[in-house]
Amino acid sequence: MATSGSRRLRAALCLPVPLLTGALLLAGCSAGGAGRPPAPTGPPAPTGPPAPTGPPATAGSPARAAACEVATPAAWRTAFAAGAYRPPAGERAVLTEAGPGWTALQLTGAGGPTGSGGRRAVLVRRGERAAHTLLRFADPVEHQLLAADFDGRRWAAFAVLEGRTLDSPWSLYVADLATGTTRRLARADRPGPLPRPVVHDGTVVWAQGTGAGKATVFAAPAAGGHARAWHTGVFDTPFAAGGLLVWREADGEHTRPAAVSLRDGRPAAPPPPVAALRDVRALVSDGTTWAWVAGEAEPRLMVWRTGEARPSAAVTGSPAVDGMDQLRIAGRLVTWRTPETSYALDLASGAYTRITPAYGYAAAGGNALAVAYSVGNAKTAGARAVIQVVDAGRLPPLPRCG
Repeated sequence: MATSGSRRLRAALCLPVPLLTGALLLAGCSAGGAGRPPAPTGPPAPTGPPAPTGPPATAGSPARAAACEVATPAAWRTAFAAGAYRPPAGERAVLTEAGPGWTALQLTGAGGPTGSGGRRAVLVRRGERAAHTLLRFADPVEHQLLAADFDGRRWAAFAVLEGRTLDSPWSLYVADLATGTTRRLARADRPGPLPRPVVHDGTVVWAQGTGAGKATVFAAPAAGGHARAWHTGVFDTPFAAGGLLVWREADGEHTRPAAVSLRDGRPAAPPPPVAALRDVRALVSDGTTWAWVAGEAEPRLMVWRTGEARPSAAVTGSPAVDGMDQLRIAGRLVTWRTPETSYALDLASGAYTRITPAYGYAAAGGNALAVAYSVGNAKTAGARAVIQVVDAGRLPPLPRCG
């Protein structure tokens, strides 16, 4: 692996991660972190196929015009308010992840059903009143729930950060909701990608630093068994995209998308319009919709969907693209965060809107969309944390531009 590509990912710009009591944990960056690679020092690197400037190349894939910002409809505000999560009395909730029919949260505080208080990781399933406790943290001050995934049936995998900075060690756990047991699957104490476990067909897949500036993708049976190494290189946090596990990897002077099959870990190719990308940031996909941020001086949110002729510049020239990162996809919505707030782009109408007040953030998976923000100063005792979860498929389309 060329050392220049390794330096590009090691020097990635880390963005705030929502942790603790709704505050932002600002930290040093892990090697191969999930931020943006620095701008190249030579001629501009290609950022993939250009946005269409004329008629589409194939029928059925019309060019997507740049989106406009619209006010959040009253129906959206009502839906979010109806989806508010109310934590047990005496406990404070922090949103971690959301997926089809589930939400992963961190609960902190005395009182409520926990008896002795402390901090715990929980999974809230749609239609169930009580949360499933996945783990009670050994250190209720330093330990924090960082990421989680759930297969919707039995297995939940989650990562616990063992310190207050993003370069602290972390442990990966797998919980069996059928038996109520939890075991530690791995521990990372070397620089590497931030954990984002994937649970797929009874297997837990994750990446962690393995030394010398590199990281390895591992896979292990959720029910127990030896972990297998699928890939080693210099790359950022992998994510699931349909049947693929995808990441950005250093390739000489640039970074490029790479993938393996989630079924067996064999190398796989992303769709051609995605495979052609270089030096983009915040790449995300659900397997059908792909979104990323291209450009440094003039960043733009790019979107490509299966069946379209080429990617399109969906959001450009707006404060909404200033520092955009933490992209997620919830059905027809693409969400992202800026240093100021969070937004959602509705691909059905070609418009986008703010979905949180200042400093709020979002989590999404499948059609699930969750938002979190603080009413009042998050650093004061009087602040109130708000977490709201909605089914993105039930939200009416945003008003069209023009």
